Amino acid sequence: MTEIQRPGALYQQVAAAIREAILSGEFEPEAPLPSEAQLMERYRVSRPTVRNAVAALRAEGLIDVRHGKGSFVRSAGLPALTVERRISRTTGGRFTTHDGTQWEAVDEPGVFRSHTTKVTGPPLGLGEEEALFGCDRLLTDPATGTRAMHRTLIPFETAEATPGLADAPDTPPDAIYALLAKAGHKLWWSETVRASMPLPDERTALRLPDATPVLRTARVTHGTDDRPLILEELRVGADRAELAYRITADKEPARRARA
Repeated sequence: MTEIQRPGALYQQVAAAIREAILSGEFEPEAPLPSEAQLMERYRVSRPTVRNAVAALRAEGLIDVRHGKGSFVRSAGLPALTVERRISRTTGGRFTTHDGTQWEAVDEPGVFRSHTTKVTGPPLGLGEEEALFGCDRLLTDPATGTRAMHRTLIPFETAEATPGLADAPDTPPDAIYALLAKAGHKLWWSETVRASMPLPDERTALRLPDATPVLRTARVTHGTDDRPLILEELRVGADRAELAYRITADKEPARRARA
């Protein structure tokens, strides 16, 4: 038995003791946490104190509670899936993405009309309230069970200037790239990544455990004169996936000779 002799609320003391047991390896990753009765006996505290301590550790992301099975130490291992973010073009002009997985659609794509916001406008080089086509996809990797939310935003200007796109805004991204190239654009891409805690609908759709952030990528397809053409947003749980990039060196711009 472990004597609790630390300042602070009693449940915080118990949480600290359990945390130390997890970090030291006494309670191993993926192993069940001792039962409430065992923790009560170990730390000589009441059931409400144990429950509050476990709740605090859930909020920290150290423990998962699996309904009907109990509390388990969360694994600190590598994510189950590596998502490659490269784009290649075949000799036949077809574009392919190298996600490292065979995504399958959970539902039919959801097409909608929207407008730019303070968040989506700047990457597209647009102000607010500019008209957009949008398409949402909920995807899953059958090998690992990892889920991802993908959104494509297409400004009306891009859709109208690209034959076939305005009539089919649910066209898959790699096929959109081909349409843009066929319309005369020499394409390149930029991408940003950030992490944040999920919104309730994201947590439900991605089936995220407690205290799990979401990785959010924003990929912009650029065309002629570096003009932004479309915006793609990918959201995936940081506990399930990591992102991989191929980085190449750009040519250094030629320096102008002084007159």
